[in-house]
Amino acid sequence: MARPWEADPSASFSRRLGKTAQELGNSEDEEKCPDIWQLDNGDVAVIGRDLTAAYDSRLPAGVRLGPDERLVIIPGNMLSAAKPDIPDA
Repeated sequence: MARPWEADPSASFSRRLGKTAQELGNSEDEEKCPDIWQLDNGDVAVIGRDLTAAYDSRLPAGVRLGPDERLVIIPGNMLSAAKPDIPDA
């Protein structure tokens, strides 16, 4: 059965949503930083710490991770800083 949505690996990074990790004080290393990017097809890429294993056994009811999915964590202030760049539905 086909999924209603599938990630497009050919999509390119279009623009950062919010501020850099350095601007927010979340990183001192330019090579290891959480980030949020809009892709040229409108999808969003999130770079964060992979905590799939830590959360897998305690996901809320109705939340499932597929074998090709990972649960990543980013700093809360990073998502808040991206709010002005995220259009309303």
